[in-house]
Parts: sequence; C-alpha cells; structure tokens
Amino acid sequence: MSELNAITVDVVSDVVCPWCFIGQKRLDRAIAAVSDVDVHVRWRPFQLDPTIPPEGKDRREYMLAKFGSDERIREIHARIEPLGEVEGISFAFDAIKVAPNTLDAHRLIRWAGAAGEAIQNRLVRRLFQLNFGEGANIGDHAVLVEAAREAGMDASVVATLLPTEADVEAVRTEIATASRMGISGVPCFLLEEKYAVMGAQDADTLADAIRQVAAAKARGELEKAG
Repeated sequence: MSELNAITVDVVSDVVCPWCFIGQKRLDRAIAAVSDVDVHVRWRPFQLDPTIPPEGKDRREYMLAKFGSDERIREIHARIEPLGEVEGISFAFDAIKVAPNTLDAHRLIRWAGAAGEAIQNRLVRRLFQLNFGEGANIGDHAVLVEAAREAGMDASVVATLLPTEADVEAVRTEIATASRMGISGVPCFLLEEKYAVMGAQDADTLADAIRQVAAAKARGELEKAG
C-alpha cells in the first residue's frame, strides 16, 4: 500500500478499563472493514487510578469504596457484560481479586512497542484477557513477565527491568501529556495525532473515521491543517 493509504491510530487506554477492552475489539473490526487502508496501531498509557499502591488493593473493597454497594457494582457489571459478549469477551469480574496499579503494565506495553507493533498488540490483548478473562493480577511482576514471554518479548530482559525505575517517568510524562490534551476518559483513539474519537465507539463509527482521515491524508489536507 502507498504511504498515503497508511494512517496511525494511537489508542490511549488502561488495561483495567473494561470499555478499553471492548474498544480494542471494536477497533479490530473497524480495521478489518477498511482493508484498503494500512492502519498502524500504537498503545498509549492512561491510569484510571494512579493512587492504587504498587501491591494493589482488594478489588471488592476497592469497588465498594468507589460505588457504594454490591448492588450498584452488579448493575455496572450487568450493563457491560452483554456488550462484551457481542465482541467475543467473557468478562469474569468475580474472578478479579486484586485492583492493580497499572504503571508497570504500561511500562511493559511501552517496551513491547519498541519490539514491534505486532508484539505490542499481542501483549495488550493478553493483558486484557489476563485481567478480565482470568482474574490475574496484572500488577504482579511474575504475571507481566509471563505475558511478555507469550507476546514474543525477551522475558529475561523484562524480569530485569521491572524492579527498576526504567521508563517510570517516561510513562508518567505520557499520561500527563494525555491529560493536558484534554483526555479525561478512555479509550480515546487519536488518528494521525490530529483527530480524536472518544469512548468505545462502535466499529462502524471507527471505520468511518479511519476512512475520512485516510482520505484527507491522501488529499494532502492533514499537512495543510497542521
């Protein structure tokens, strides 16, 4: 494909956000629907709650403090679960025992991006599945190292880097940049770093946005706008 038929989509997300998991599935379908556009996906960090300690919190207690009652939590889950089923997601909310701090997961996603787009995409999908499908603690370094291995990364390098401060500030800076851009909720899809699609929009909406931006880029209009 020519360069003019290629666009980049930066997905600002958090791997403990169920809407981001749904958004990932919908983006996959959107990309499949625009086979004439070469879409490159990059995953960017966001933390729904950076105040969670590194060791995480008991998820039930955390959710109760946030939403007030088991009934309210069940209502929230009941609204999300059928939307997930449509996208092939089996949310196992009751299996999640720890509400993790996702900073280390985002560091790992950053390193995966340096290893290649395909590896980063595999890793993000695995982290979503680990958290929401298997109830794994994705703040745990052993879980992250294994996820890295499964995605095709060098697990020994990851195991060496995670206990250090490597890229901690870089990830925090990216999160702060997203906040300054006005991103207060996720997922957010940034097309060619110029156009934002907020929220877990349906696949048709995402596909239409991709087509429009690709066409504008082909006409040279994005450079003019910049």
